[in-house]
Amino acid sequence: MITPGVGKPKVVVVGGAGYVGSVLVPHLLSQNFAVTVVDNLRQGGEGMLPNFIHPDFHFVEADILESRKLKELSKGAEMVVNLAAIVGYPACKKWPEEARRTNVDGIHSLLGALEDSTRLVYFSTGSNYGEVPGICDEETPLNPLSLYGETKTQAEHLCMERQNSVALRFATAFGLSPRLRLDLMINDFTYQALVNRYLLVYERHFRRTFIHVHDMARVVSHIYHVWDRAVGMRLNVGHESLNLTKEDIARELQKKLDFHLYFADVGKDEDRRNYEVSYARIRGLGYSTVVDLDRGLGELLAGLRLVRIRNPYSNV
Repeated sequence: MITPGVGKPKVVVVGGAGYVGSVLVPHLLSQNFAVTVVDNLRQGGEGMLPNFIHPDFHFVEADILESRKLKELSKGAEMVVNLAAIVGYPACKKWPEEARRTNVDGIHSLLGALEDSTRLVYFSTGSNYGEVPGICDEETPLNPLSLYGETKTQAEHLCMERQNSVALRFATAFGLSPRLRLDLMINDFTYQALVNRYLLVYERHFRRTFIHVHDMARVVSHIYHVWDRAVGMRLNVGHESLNLTKEDIARELQKKLDFHLYFADVGKDEDRRNYEVSYARIRGLGYSTVVDLDRGLGELLAGLRLVRIRNPYSNV
């Protein structure tokens, strides 16, 4: 009898049932890793269902604050990937105490559970930069503007005080996932344009940087294979071609779909991030993204036609 996962690198993905994890986990399984997902199922677990057929997949329902359980589950793991967080400005504003507890206290819990030999990949964020003139690189001083950015900056600092860690500062995600999110900017713009045939954009000149969720999954296995060169680094993850203004995204979307686009002169988003990012450091480690905006928008327009969200109080 062959024991599942024997001879394969064991990876534990904490918070792996969410938007990114639902794409990351099948990618890791396809790359010959044995994967254990630990998740409290706050956002449900449907994205994990296709993985249970795989002999090297294991799921445990648990919270990142359960340090004793994390210690048991991560024993002998070659790598732990942390995705567990209250993600984004709106969610952290709505649940501030839970955000601090999960995003910061949870990291204390996780760090106390890990063996020194275990590699830690921390999913950080470009939100740490805030509003920055010019182009950000990994040496740019951090200036988080929201509770989300503040808690992620604190957590990144805690992780990088540990010897055997890498922090990945991701651009804003977009693209389809089994655990779909429509609050992400490109996903939201596409859905509004597709369903309502109308898109209202504030602060059209604000610049952000983006990455497809497929490329977020790909970078984890890449970092594993270049660990000796990457360990101890903070790495921006994305590509300069996806440093885009809100207007850039809306105009590209308009090339693919007929809808009314209105740029408002009055009004603003509460999330004031406005920055451009250099990805030279991770490119130096041999990683580059493969999904550009054109391909990503095509995927979203095709896939979101299957998403039906009906307001029972509307006649439309």
